[in-house]
Amino acid sequence: MAIAKQYLKTKPVCKVTFTVPAEEAKKVAVVGDFNNWNPKGSTLKKLKNGTFKGTFDLPMESTYEFKYLVDGQYINEAEADGYQWNDYAGSENAVLAL
Repeated sequence: MAIAKQYLKTKPVCKVTFTVPAEEAKKVAVVGDFNNWNPKGSTLKKLKNGTFKGTFDLPMESTYEFKYLVDGQYINEAEADGYQWNDYAGSENAVLAL
């Protein structure tokens, strides 16, 4: 798994690319604070090599909690900027700092 950040000079947003290697998965989405934990509209595209990838424009100077939703199972990003305990979920969420 990986996260790539590209800060734009012309807008106060960061293009964040999420990459998830999941050859056996049918559907992967990224859910978090930035989309109200709703997988609709945040599904990653499956590439020929079995990796799922998607890029989203997110406001800069913010911190977001998120997880990947891989075939209905929540998975954290191993290369996250940090982790935050979430009492509602009873587990840690990955943190993205922009």
